[in-house]
Amino acid sequence: MNLSLKVVLPAVARELEARFALSGKGLWLVGGWVRDALLGNVHSDLDFATDAHPQESAEIMRGWGNSKIWTTGIEFGTVGIKKGPITIEVTTFRSEVYREESRNPEVRFADSLETDLSRRDFTVNAMAIRLPDGQVVDPFGGARDLVARLIKTPLAPEISFSDDPLRMLRALRFASVLGFEVDPAVAGAIHEMSDRLGIVSKERVRDEFSKLMLGTFPSKALALADSTGLASEFLPELPALKLEQDPIHRHKDVFGHTLAVLENVLAAEQGPPDLELRLAALMHDVGKPKTKQITPKGVTFHHHEVVGADLTENRLKELRYPAKTVEAVRELVYLHLRFHTYRLGWTDKAVRRYVRDAGALLGKLNTLVRADCTTRNPAKARQLSQRMDDLEERIAELASREELMQMRPALNGQQVMAHLGIEPGKLVGEALAMLMEVRMESGEISEGQAYAKLEEWARGKAVV
Repeated sequence: MNLSLKVVLPAVARELEARFALSGKGLWLVGGWVRDALLGNVHSDLDFATDAHPQESAEIMRGWGNSKIWTTGIEFGTVGIKKGPITIEVTTFRSEVYREESRNPEVRFADSLETDLSRRDFTVNAMAIRLPDGQVVDPFGGARDLVARLIKTPLAPEISFSDDPLRMLRALRFASVLGFEVDPAVAGAIHEMSDRLGIVSKERVRDEFSKLMLGTFPSKALALADSTGLASEFLPELPALKLEQDPIHRHKDVFGHTLAVLENVLAAEQGPPDLELRLAALMHDVGKPKTKQITPKGVTFHHHEVVGADLTENRLKELRYPAKTVEAVRELVYLHLRFHTYRLGWTDKAVRRYVRDAGALLGKLNTLVRADCTTRNPAKARQLSQRMDDLEERIAELASREELMQMRPALNGQQVMAHLGIEPGKLVGEALAMLMEVRMESGEISEGQAYAKLEEWARGKAVV
């Protein structure tokens, strides 16, 4: 890997530095901007470190940007502002330490840049660019580790992870995002200190985990999360997939299969990374450990999709994911075997029901089903792919003849109540469910036909 020897400093950085210099304060570009600039990548958002205290920084920046200064992070030493389209944050030299059982860091201001850099997470993020001359400050060998594609800590990893235990998960996130290797000493410290992750807030863990999942190499990072024991602290369903194989009916390695499915999903993505789909790939078989049975015919996992959906919902709620994400991932896990229940061909009714149950998740569900095929048998792989091709053709065919993506009964609740002369209640729901079954079975029908079906149903219920 070659590093960029000439870093072009943004004009706004020079401008801001001049304001700090007038107040006798220094300013350094730090963090991910420096790392990425050395790699030849450009980012618009800028992070700075300074020897000015937060209130001093706010005063220096006042009236400079195109928005009000925000001070929501001032207790942690950070003030921010917008300058045109650029987001700027300036943070006082500091160190962070987690005390026993504390979920939030205790911030202490430091008196030197090197002390500030020493308390950063990894050496590749512990470099600075001095302003205004552009001199790279690299006391901990971050540039060397960038070239080596290695994740190391500025101080001993035990010290770094004591300062902020979330850094253990962040190390794996960088392995996923950058494809870097984790230094053996760092991996060893994670193994020894993994239980410390428990004092970190669920929201912070969730955010790091999501970034890991959205990286380029999530399987690599998840394998490391398992081998270091860290996964047991925030995603115990993952190591549980390492099921013991029985000596006679050897089933496939569910852990390895899961990571392979995740890789298949990555390969199938056409646009930006899809967190819901990637989470579903990771969680789709988490119900297998609880449903595993060894029978004379082999190993079975009956209804593992049902159990897995519940486990997925509980885990994502525990990690404080938004309700929309929880519901989408849960449904994908619950439905991922539905495709395999139609082995004798797809009737119109079966296609309609599949589309209705998947709803807006149809495309993601089909991608997950295809990704779930990890067999090494080429004939089986071709067979499954052909079956999915057939299903998608049948969906397209039906959609050309009828409204398939937004199926609903031919009558609404008001029409049912008016025609039968009944009040809102259970009977209305039953009538609509009956009409929806007619829609599934026969496709679109006219209102006249729907009223005839409704009357026939009502007579059977003694409603009319």
